[in-house]
Amino acid sequence: MVKVLLAGDYFVTPEVLATALERHLPEAETSVLQGEFPEQPLSEDPEGVHESVGSEDDLIAALQGVDVCFTHTFPVTRKVMDACPDLRMVTVTRGGPVNADKQAATEHGVVVSFTPGRNATATTEHSLAMILAAVRQIAQRHEELRQGKWPGNLYRYDLVGPELAGGTVGLVGYGAIGSRVALVLQAMGMRVRVFDPYFKGELPEGMEAVDDLDDLLASANVLTLHARLTDDNKGMIGAREMALMPEGSVLVNCARGGLLDYDALCDALDSGHLYAAACDVLPAEPLPPDHRILHTDRLTVTPHLAGASKQAAELAADIGARDIAAFVHGERPQHVANPEVLDAE
Repeated sequence: MVKVLLAGDYFVTPEVLATALERHLPEAETSVLQGEFPEQPLSEDPEGVHESVGSEDDLIAALQGVDVCFTHTFPVTRKVMDACPDLRMVTVTRGGPVNADKQAATEHGVVVSFTPGRNATATTEHSLAMILAAVRQIAQRHEELRQGKWPGNLYRYDLVGPELAGGTVGLVGYGAIGSRVALVLQAMGMRVRVFDPYFKGELPEGMEAVDDLDDLLASANVLTLHARLTDDNKGMIGAREMALMPEGSVLVNCARGGLLDYDALCDALDSGHLYAAACDVLPAEPLPPDHRILHTDRLTVTPHLAGASKQAAELAADIGARDIAAFVHGERPQHVANPEVLDAE
């Protein structure tokens, strides 16, 4: 009988993992390890993994005699692999297996799977909410009312923001999230232009693919970022790029903080070149209370929660459980990060 460790946390909980596994692999014998995310923030330690939470030693103890580690944020490091000889598969319920050391897993013959698209709907909805919040300055007006203020000048022509309908949105990235955002904004009457060097398909009718980022920026009344962070695109939107955007435009980042120069963003807002901005991802998480971002007008921020929904947690667990069941039944899992392990068998 296969033994599976349900190493959940307070988002993708052990109960959510158990429900999904029962659906697809009811014969599995399970044990539970409770993690502390998000009560404990994600860390870049230990070595070899990213954005993890939890103790290697606790994970090692829980994985003795276990075949499959089904986790969200625990650090599945080389140290863990070395100490758990029975481990055959690690399934990470995230868009990428960042908290599993893929090289160490491959060397140990351990299959690593992940759950792409798990939070595409949640992040799409949050991205759209942030675009609207920035354009309409919803959070700022709410806070003024909480403080007992009733600004009487908000209908001044020089203070009101633009409508989305009739404007142009530039999307950087056209994956599972960007493509959904594009469809909704097109339905709202926006012209949609897309910059994505990795997208080789056909865009829906009425959308335009753009090969040159500067061309996209020069036309974007709204710029929204949906790219994965790579060595090639780190800091891709800085002072020069924002200067190319039309006066009074809006910038939204719900992708990765490393894509954007936040000092340059604050400068562009302070100067009035950008009308507004909204970001769910930030240069430091959590932000120190005196950080400039928190004191810049017309900048709406949320604490990296775009992908947070009950359905995202449940979908992640379901995708992961399907791959575990396929592996146990001798079939090829759909979302494998190191297929060379399967090919070597």
